[in-house]
Amino acid sequence: MRIAFICLTAAILSAAPALAHVPERMDRIVRTSVEANEFSGSVLVARDGEVLLDRGYGFANREWLIPNDGDTKFRLGSITKQFTAVAVMILNERGLVDLDAPVKTWLPDAPAAWDQVTVRRLLAHTAGVPNFTSFDDFQARKALPDTVDGLIARFRDRPLDFQPGEGRKYSNSGYVLLTAVIEKASGRSYADFVAENLLQPLGMTDSGYDTNAEILPRRASGYTPSAHGVVNAAYWDMSIPQGAGGLYSTTHDLLKWEQGLYGGRLLSPASLTLLTTPVRDQYAFGVFAVQAAGNTTIAHSGGLDGFNTYMAYDPVRRTTVIVLGNLNGLAPDSLGASLLGLAREESSVQAVTAVEPLQTFVGVYDLTPTSSVTVSLVNGRLRSQITGEKEVELDPGSGDVFSLRASNARLTFTRDASGAVSGLMLHRDCRDAVARKA
Repeated sequence: MRIAFICLTAAILSAAPALAHVPERMDRIVRTSVEANEFSGSVLVARDGEVLLDRGYGFANREWLIPNDGDTKFRLGSITKQFTAVAVMILNERGLVDLDAPVKTWLPDAPAAWDQVTVRRLLAHTAGVPNFTSFDDFQARKALPDTVDGLIARFRDRPLDFQPGEGRKYSNSGYVLLTAVIEKASGRSYADFVAENLLQPLGMTDSGYDTNAEILPRRASGYTPSAHGVVNAAYWDMSIPQGAGGLYSTTHDLLKWEQGLYGGRLLSPASLTLLTTPVRDQYAFGVFAVQAAGNTTIAHSGGLDGFNTYMAYDPVRRTTVIVLGNLNGLAPDSLGASLLGLAREESSVQAVTAVEPLQTFVGVYDLTPTSSVTVSLVNGRLRSQITGEKEVELDPGSGDVFSLRASNARLTFTRDASGAVSGLMLHRDCRDAVARKA
């Protein structure tokens, strides 16, 4: 599936518009994606206290033709991780969780291999705990209810991906372990602790931990594209994602979250700085913190069957971009990057066409010790090949984002403090894999 909204003409995208015209241009970009049947959801952009865009697109329920809007509730997927990280930091401030304590402090029967698996390393994905959502049996088991202990049992006896602290690999398992830490340290369920200590203080009355059985007003249905058109998404039991991806929210509530978190209403300045300071490969605690082209972007995306989401914050300009989608695909991330660029009064989408800039992406990116992504430049076009798979052409999206032609996957290149390309993230099948440039 091609992303049509990246093909807007240069005449539309070239000059940075005056801020007064930004909302119309933002709406035009989103509608282009909607008309291509690549996005359905709700979008909110706010800059320095002013809401620039607050609209719903497509349907929360296609069978009843109920439209999306700013009060529609979406499953957040991995945007949940920053809530989990903030919950841990609150417990740390209360003296209940030492970030450098091993997880065995709360799980005394944990395997010996986890002796150096600390809370800090779990937060930053540097603990080496294997990611259970990447296991071969996950697709067959995601529809079956489980408990936190049952989920931990799925990966506790597997070998670590690397020695704790010696690498970074995205791991939903790590955030399931953090769920257990929060529950044992606080004496409350994860859902209750988050509601009482994060959501309620900020007035986020339309957010919470999702359950399949609850009658939840204004909850969006999830959809996914297929060869026969849009279909209802596969069932996902919401006992599975836990603190790695189990929350739901609205664009209106998430604006309260961004304003409250970065306004200092939940954490001390020292804790907030720690939360948003990169540990490795631009990942901090539950968020990416990217420095590029003189801009700071604190962001994360999420994906579950039927839902893809993106949320970003520019702390210098106090700009928030929230894109919540209930149609699986690449649009929320790409739209989010484009809208953030417009909110910064930059070009919304800049397709990279010159050979010299494209050359900066060429290289080998190591996914695992035995697999990699090789990016090459052929006749002025980027191509990528994952070990054991066919080579495919890359279609440019926004900035450092490229989609793999004829597939529901994308590459987001990451940069170091100097702005040089240092790695990439492979987004495919609602999963993220991180690779460092060799």
